[in-house]
This record gives sequence, C-alpha cells and structure tokens, in this order.
Amino acid sequence: MHDASHGSQNQLLVVYTGASQHLGRAPLALSDGGPDVVDHWTVEDGGRLLFLLVRHEASPSPAAFIDAASSCYQQGDAREQQSWLRAVAFLPDPARFLPLVVDACRTNILPLFESVACENPYPARHFPERNFNQMVLKALFTGVALARILGLPERANPELARMASDYADERRAAGRSIPVDIALAMADRARTRTDT
Repeated sequence: MHDASHGSQNQLLVVYTGASQHLGRAPLALSDGGPDVVDHWTVEDGGRLLFLLVRHEASPSPAAFIDAASSCYQQGDAREQQSWLRAVAFLPDPARFLPLVVDACRTNILPLFESVACENPYPARHFPERNFNQMVLKALFTGVALARILGLPERANPELARMASDYADERRAAGRSIPVDIALAMADRARTRTDT
C-alpha cells in the first residue's frame, strides 16, 4: 500500500509541476460571478488546484492526501509554491495545512509572501491572532498594501493596533514616512474609541 501511495504521490508531483508547461501562465478568466479571490490567479494556478482536488478524491486516506499535497508545496519551485498557497484555502479541511502556510509567511521572497497575505482568504479564516498580526506587520514592513489582506477589518484587534502604532512611532522618530494605509491595521483602536 505504501508503494502504491508513494507512486501516486510522484504522479501528482509530475502533473503539478508540469502545469505551467501544459496550461500556461495566462490570467485565469472566469465568467461573471466567479469568486474575486481568483482575480489574480493564472490558468496554471487554477489547474493546480484542480489536480489537488482530484488527488483528494482518489486518496486512500486523509493522511495520504496531506502527504501528497504537502509534497507539492515542499518540493515545488517558487511559482509552484505560490500556486499552492493561493489554492490551500479551497482544499478540503484546509486548517490541517496551517503550519506550512504560517511558515511561508517567514519567507524573504516577496511574491511568495504575497501569495499568502494578499487576496487570499486563508489567513483570516485560519491564522491564530499572533500569526495574523505578524503577517500584517510584515506587509507594512515590505510595502504590501494592507487593502490586499482579506478579512483585515474583521480580524483587527487591540494587539495589532498597538503593534501598528508602535511601528508608526518608530518610523516617525526615524524621520521616515508612515505607510498611508497603516490605519487599516489600527481599525480596532478606532472602533474601540467610537464604541465608548
């Protein structure tokens, strides 16, 4: 059983990594009414998600699927990892991939970070508060527009507001500009003032 599962996993890797060659990198164009989160996807991103969903249906067990899907991320190149991170929110029981997605936020590769943080529902739905806050702060550090972080207004919290305020104070003290959208990270502080 292990050999068959391993062989199937290798087949998935071959198909997954070959997506750009066979499907191309054109923007994914859905008919009207498609989900907005895929507006920044390519055809290869959509194809890779479909490959993973088909693999899920054919998997002999949840553990076999987790291993196969995780391998696609861990063994993929940067573009393949970006596709995986965009798609993970749409996989069955996506919370089981939380450690991989949180770890991806630690990258120094901006497009990889953006594939988690931007136009992706996964962090708002699954990240613990601490990890979500760290992701938002990293977006500020790297110049990623906070408006691209889905669910930020709903996930705003006092600790995030404090962290963003401290960051703004540090920038101000150093004579540096403050990101124009930093107020989005301080929404909880503003909401608290209007509620009292």
